[in-house]
Amino acid sequence: VQRVKSASVTVEGSIVSSIGPGAMALVGIHEDDTKEDLEYCCKRLLACKLWENDSGAPWRHGLKQRGLEILCVSQFTLYGKLTKKNQPDYKHAMKAIQAQEMYNTFLELLKSNYESEKIRDGVFGAYMDVSLVNDGPVTIVIESEAYTKTNQGDKTESTDQKSEKSS
Repeated sequence: VQRVKSASVTVEGSIVSSIGPGAMALVGIHEDDTKEDLEYCCKRLLACKLWENDSGAPWRHGLKQRGLEILCVSQFTLYGKLTKKNQPDYKHAMKAIQAQEMYNTFLELLKSNYESEKIRDGVFGAYMDVSLVNDGPVTIVIESEAYTKTNQGDKTESTDQKSEKSS
């Protein structure tokens, strides 16, 4: 999620969607994602406090409090990894047909939990030119709880393991 002053998506030379101040969300659907994961990410996106309040205190207001727009862009490449030959491998991204259904479900969740006219998106599966003016820049990663728990073991060591290594 990126806090933006403006953002737009162009497909084949025509702007298909644009927003003013708000957030642009690059949405990747993991092969193991479920509707519960989408619900969790929707809730987090709509609640993330990336703006200052009226008194100027940072990180106090979210999209809904400010009445801001969201531009969602489907992006399977978020789950890409480089192979040993430095080529991209997207095996952890959900396959296109199921991913499109999940992406549309995500958009519907956003619309049903916010003002539907403030939710915009690009064209699923299209080659898109994405333009944005970052505000900050501020970029936050929102992952579902299931994905975070599954991959946490790969990234962190327990306190016991760390103390064993230091002794």
